Amino acid sequence: MAIPPVVLAPLAGGPSTPELAAAVANAGGLGFLAAGYLSPDAFADQLHRARELTDGLLGVNLFVLEEQPVDEDALRDYVRELASEGELGVARFDDDWLEQKLEAVVSARVEVLSTTFGPPPAGLVDAAHAVGIDVWATVASVADARLAVGAGADALVVQGLEAGGHRAAFDDLKEDDVTLPELLEAMHGEVSIPLVAAGGIVDRATADAARSAGAAAVQAGTAFLLCPEAGTHPVHRAAIARGGETAITRAFTGRRGRGIVNRFMRDHRHAPSAYPHIHHLTAPLRAAARAAGDADRVNLWAGARFAQALNEPAAFVVERLGP
Repeated sequence: MAIPPVVLAPLAGGPSTPELAAAVANAGGLGFLAAGYLSPDAFADQLHRARELTDGLLGVNLFVLEEQPVDEDALRDYVRELASEGELGVARFDDDWLEQKLEAVVSARVEVLSTTFGPPPAGLVDAAHAVGIDVWATVASVADARLAVGAGADALVVQGLEAGGHRAAFDDLKEDDVTLPELLEAMHGEVSIPLVAAGGIVDRATADAARSAGAAAVQAGTAFLLCPEAGTHPVHRAAIARGGETAITRAFTGRRGRGIVNRFMRDHRHAPSAYPHIHHLTAPLRAAARAAGDADRVNLWAGARFAQALNEPAAFVVERLGP
C-alpha cells in the first residue's frame, strides 16, 4: 500500500471516532481508529460505522501488552496516596482483549494495523498479512525499531519526544526520549522500511520538515483534537483552548505520557511504572472528574505544540499538513 502523506494518530480514550477517521480518509489521508480501552463489541461497531462512512484508507491501532513485574510496594503506596482524590478502581493487568480485537480487524480488512507499547507479535503479523493488511509498529528509539523490523513490521511510526499521549517506548522504565528530528536522523542507515513521523506535527512547516528528514508520511493527533468530528471531551477541549505547558507523567496510568500540566500531575509526580494497573486504579476518579467538569483530575493528553490546534474540520487539517 502506498502511504498517504498525512496519517491520523489513533487517539485512544475518547477523541478517536469513526467520524474523525472517515473524515481524514475522505480527505485523502489515512484515517485511524483506536481499539484501546473499548470492549471488543464496541470496537467492532466502530469499525463497521467507519467503513459505512468512507471507502478511503483506514487503519486500526491495537495495544500490545505483556505482563511485566511491578513494584508491588510502590503500587500499594500509590493507592494510599490517592485515597483522598476520590473513588478508585482495582489496580490490575489485562491485555485489552488483544486476540478478540485482532479477529475484528482481520474480518474488517482495513488497510493498516498498527501496534503500540510493544513489537507486533508473530501471530498478529501472520494474521494481518494473510488478508493483505500492512502492519506498522510505533517506536520511540532505534532499539525499538530494530525489534519491530525483526518482528515483521512493514512500516514504523517514529514517535518523537514532542508527541502527546502515552510514550510508545517498549520499555517504560527507560527515559531516554529524543526529539523527532533527532530520532529521524538516528534512523538513517538503521532501517530500510518506510517511516511515519509523529510528534509535534501541527502545521505545514513541521510536516514538511519531517518529510524532508526522511519520513514517508506524517502522523498527527493533537492537531485533530479540536476538530468537530473528534470525540474529545469538553473538559479536554477547554483545557487546550486555555493553554499552558505540557509535561510527561505516570500519574494517571502508570505509563509515561505527555499532557497539559494540572494539579494531579503536580501532586502525584512520583507514580510508579505499572501499566495498565494504575490506569484501572484511576479510571473511576477520572470519569467522575470529567462529569463534574474538573480539569485538575483528568489526563489532558496533548503534544508539546498543542496551542496550535484549531477548531476546524478534519479535512482542513489534512490539507494543512499535506505536501
